Amino acid sequence: MSLIQLKDVYKIYAEGQENQVNALDGVTLSIDQGEFVAIIGTSGSGKSTMMNILGCLDVPTRGEYLLDGTPIRERTQRELSQIRSRQIAFIFQGYNLIPSLNVWQNVALPMLYQRVPLAERRARAMEALEKVEIAAKADNRPAQLSGGQQQRVAIARALALSPDILCFDEPTSALDPELTGEVLRVIRALAEQKTTMIIVTHEMAFARDVADQVVFMDGGVIVEQGDARQVIEHPREERTRQFLARYSEN
Repeated sequence: MSLIQLKDVYKIYAEGQENQVNALDGVTLSIDQGEFVAIIGTSGSGKSTMMNILGCLDVPTRGEYLLDGTPIRERTQRELSQIRSRQIAFIFQGYNLIPSLNVWQNVALPMLYQRVPLAERRARAMEALEKVEIAAKADNRPAQLSGGQQQRVAIARALALSPDILCFDEPTSALDPELTGEVLRVIRALAEQKTTMIIVTHEMAFARDVADQVVFMDGGVIVEQGDARQVIEHPREERTRQFLARYSEN
């Protein structure tokens, strides 16, 4: 059984009204344990909406979402919060680090809310910082770090929680090319460890070379999905070809 299953999922805003928007329009998707899936598409394609549902930040209007066999749509907000704290970790475009805390304290902060003892919090924080190759900066404040280093701290904060799934929402969009490469190198290393990961990204070469599966979205539907290299190098659908052609021109 797949770790993640979306079955004919809809996310509808202002349903039944004149301004109704079908952000997701009957999406079906399976993700296996240890798989790395890249979600690509134009602005407004539904990729962020799908990511929010996969990460239990939102629930479908209709359809079924099974996380490790557990139905999600009927969960309460409290239950969704518990799932997020135990099974899923998000890394966003913004680093969301607290300026008054040093690096290891930022990484350890979510564990404080889980009532993890201080010594264990620090040990797990340092282990996570080692994984993203920034443990030497453990006592620095965020303002003393580059953007790429701050994003690596944000990744370490997620890793320290030992989640089943890591969700990245455009993690490099605010970075220049050199710092982008720094962050993608860390994500590549995690992929090699067979961590289950989902990334919304515009880094097409990275998705082609590192992801197992690519999902191309447009208009709230999955237009094409499959082996990452195959889809990006030899797309079958015209909308995918047009998107990739626009990408290659930029």
